[in-house]
Amino acid sequence: MGWNKVKYKTQNKLFSNINSGEYFYFANSFYVPITEFTIAYTEYGTHFSAALNKNNFYGVQFHPEKSGKAGLQILRNFIEL
Repeated sequence: MGWNKVKYKTQNKLFSNINSGEYFYFANSFYVPITEFTIAYTEYGTHFSAALNKNNFYGVQFHPEKSGKAGLQILRNFIEL
């Protein structure tokens, strides 16, 4: 639980106008391992997926609504997809 840096694995429109390495707020102890659908990852004891994308489905492990300016940008980007 807390603020972790999120880094890109691949470029994706969900992270437009957000720098790789930006901090996002995480509030759980569950995680998804890094897979072929991982577009961003973080590290907390191990590397794991912070965001995934397959076709038109997106998921994030962090809470964008609690992640300040970067979280607001994620929400804007999602609306514009």
